[in-house]
Amino acid sequence: MRHPHSTTGRQAPRGGGPGHRGHGPGGADQDIPAADGIEGWFGGRLPEDWFEGPADITTDRDEILVVGRISAPTSPSGDEAAKAESEAGRITRFREETREARMKIAREAEHRYGRKVAWGAQAGDTRQVFTTLSVPVMTRLRQPERQVLDTLVDAGVARSRSEALAWCVKLVGRNADAWLAELRTAMESVQQVRERGPA
Repeated sequence: MRHPHSTTGRQAPRGGGPGHRGHGPGGADQDIPAADGIEGWFGGRLPEDWFEGPADITTDRDEILVVGRISAPTSPSGDEAAKAESEAGRITRFREETREARMKIAREAEHRYGRKVAWGAQAGDTRQVFTTLSVPVMTRLRQPERQVLDTLVDAGVARSRSEALAWCVKLVGRNADAWLAELRTAMESVQQVRERGPA
């Protein structure tokens, strides 16, 4: 049986078990605790009256993002703009009323899983992420790749190469969503096979 607050969203690749080697700030290797069981932990830790149904929990090597659906206010007028403003106001109220408790849960999760915690909420059709981690990524690009980034900067799509690179990553993620989901599933299957092997 799925816990009332376990994840329903797509899961990013997890750590490879205790002592998994990852890349920390500056490219230095560091141990990253495994994220196995993280959905269950949050499911048991989140107050039951916060969200309508399960929270959407996604992780990567640096961050845990927790987004839950809260009750949407009624909008009898049928005005879409008023509806959106009302939903945004409900999210703001939730953010303020739960701030202290969320900070406490975040500290516990950061200690347990070695990742920062970001929060968000969705009311009706309005979804907001309160805080999210921006992580610098070191990479080496050859001239053709740099020219792609410079073209985006020159065209005004991005203000810098780093912003252009982030734009490219978002575009690929949107257009290759199904392929990326299949790849993540395959990676999790490989990890499960490794864990069943000899120590």
